[in-house]
Amino acid sequence: MINIRIFRAVDDIKSCQKFIEGHMKILKAFGITMITSANIEWFVDPFTYVIIVESMSGDKVFGGARIQIAGGKNPLPIESAICELDTNFHSILKGYEGHGTAEVCGLWNSREVAGLGIGSIFLTRTAVAVAPKLNIKSLWALCAPYTVEMAQKTGFEIATFVGNEGTFYYPKDDLLATAVIIYDTNILDKADIDEKKEILLLRDTPKQLKTEKSRRGENFTINFDLTV
Repeated sequence: MINIRIFRAVDDIKSCQKFIEGHMKILKAFGITMITSANIEWFVDPFTYVIIVESMSGDKVFGGARIQIAGGKNPLPIESAICELDTNFHSILKGYEGHGTAEVCGLWNSREVAGLGIGSIFLTRTAVAVAPKLNIKSLWALCAPYTVEMAQKTGFEIATFVGNEGTFYYPKDDLLATAVIIYDTNILDKADIDEKKEILLLRDTPKQLKTEKSRRGENFTINFDLTV
């Protein structure tokens, strides 16, 4: 059994430290040493929330994601990543900020849970599920090529007005990133029907035990605690 919970970063610095340690190990394994979401200044930003995947005891962290809400101490990582490539993006983002906009970023999972779909499915689903509770109307993300399809299932659309029809090289010159956005997290009109059902179930029942099937066909249990 694993636990997936959400918390404001400033309320649990110890868990934030475990989160960043695990994330940095994954980044280094891919040869990535400079990335905006690895900046630890978000630890003390009240506009930052963390979704963490951990053992039930809390001793081990298996993965996580960060929700960075615009308007806090730090710019959205997507803003820092894109602005040098697309100088219009800052003004574009301002247009969304007044209605509540954020980015799900820093998404990772350890090798211990590889194949369970933690990074590609459950963390993305969870971030979309909690967005309205955090007064987030529009939600951004940067996707690697292999995660674009999953993001689209949860309601994201490719932001074709950014970069080269939504794509650009980041965080390295040989890694292609795709900017995606959900325009209205309350409606989710572009989400896959089955995926939308799962998202709404998490919204309606933020504390629940759920048995899931991994990509390898194995059953495992997730304890969700998404009360914010």
